[in-house]
Amino acid sequence: MWIALLATIAITAFLVIVSMNFHRPEKSVRHPVSHCHAIDDPQFRLEMDAILGPAVLAGNEITVLQNGAEIFPAMLEAIRGASRSITFETYIYWSGEIGKTFADALKERRQAGVAIHVMLDWAGSAKMDARLIDELTDAGVEVERYHPLRWYSIARLNNRTHRKLLIVDGRIGFTGGVGIADQWQGHAQDPDHWRDIHFRVEGPVVGQLQSGFMDNWIKTTGRVLHSALYYPVLKPAGDKGMHLFVSSPAGGNASMRLMYLLAVAATMRSIDLQAAYFIPDRLMVDALVAARERGVRIRLLVPGRYIDSSLVRLASKRRWGRLLAAGVEIHEYTPTMMHNKMLILDGELVSVGSTNFDMRSFDLNDEASLNIYSREFGRQMTAMMDADLQHSRPYTLTMWQRRPWRQKLGELLVRPMESQL
Repeated sequence: MWIALLATIAITAFLVIVSMNFHRPEKSVRHPVSHCHAIDDPQFRLEMDAILGPAVLAGNEITVLQNGAEIFPAMLEAIRGASRSITFETYIYWSGEIGKTFADALKERRQAGVAIHVMLDWAGSAKMDARLIDELTDAGVEVERYHPLRWYSIARLNNRTHRKLLIVDGRIGFTGGVGIADQWQGHAQDPDHWRDIHFRVEGPVVGQLQSGFMDNWIKTTGRVLHSALYYPVLKPAGDKGMHLFVSSPAGGNASMRLMYLLAVAATMRSIDLQAAYFIPDRLMVDALVAARERGVRIRLLVPGRYIDSSLVRLASKRRWGRLLAAGVEIHEYTPTMMHNKMLILDGELVSVGSTNFDMRSFDLNDEASLNIYSREFGRQMTAMMDADLQHSRPYTLTMWQRRPWRQKLGELLVRPMESQL
């Protein structure tokens, strides 16, 4: 009797913990977002400010960095040039050549008196050698793990920080999709070196990147980092309007999904989407199909043969039929794993950052996305999209209809796990 009772209690506790980790944010859109105005209508930007929170700030500049051959040298140059502070939050940080290089650069700057604070996701940095963390902390670098496995935080284990934010001296910011691991090195020249993009920004919006870092720093440590060390006066550095906003299910906030729904609903001409992990929910599929019915051209670039999760491929393809039937153009990147995360809307708005086009990013992860309102930048990113499409193959409705039965069975089996992939 007692054994059965204890077993019941243990099973019940396990199920409760699992259900808590599947919990979605309280602020979650459940109905279609109607088309009211265009991306270039001032009303759209007004609503983005009012509904999502951070104001669009003028006077910013952005530099596109493609693949590790450009991304890592730019980040390391900024770190090595730091004179006051470095704040760094990332999901993937693994040991390896580039991991050691970043650690050495951070240690050197700490020894020069620079205040350095590093936030690593516990799950994403699981492959990081403990000795590397010891080296950082022994040098005086503050290193924190986001939601480590502890008995009192087990209900939040499924909430990971997927943000990629590096802020140097409060003046130079970086965000995008890159992780600190060796597969991001090089220039996507073969299947062992991934395709990715990252962005260097200057101007008033860097203060919003700093606030994005501070959000999880305060959650984890309970300490506030402030003063001009982290928030200097930021003068205009360019002519682009930008804002960065963060989402976190811990705060009941699903603003990434809301932003995507609002933006897709406003499009009139074109949507270009590069998505490393594409698993949209029904509402997002409805929004894309509605855009096609308005005559919007939609081009979607996803990984092809080379992808780090076969389950994601299965879950994604199950959704393609309705999109292809509506006229969405789907292309598979062929040379290597394509890890890009970019959305271009009517050539007017570009959204980049850590957010994947999937339910995990929308509902479970902490994410950060940077919106850039600039036709010039839109043209630049559209040209990059065109170049990437030259290394892809189109996937047609006929191909989807003729996919093998084994694939269809796999899609059904993976369906209950879609929100976790």
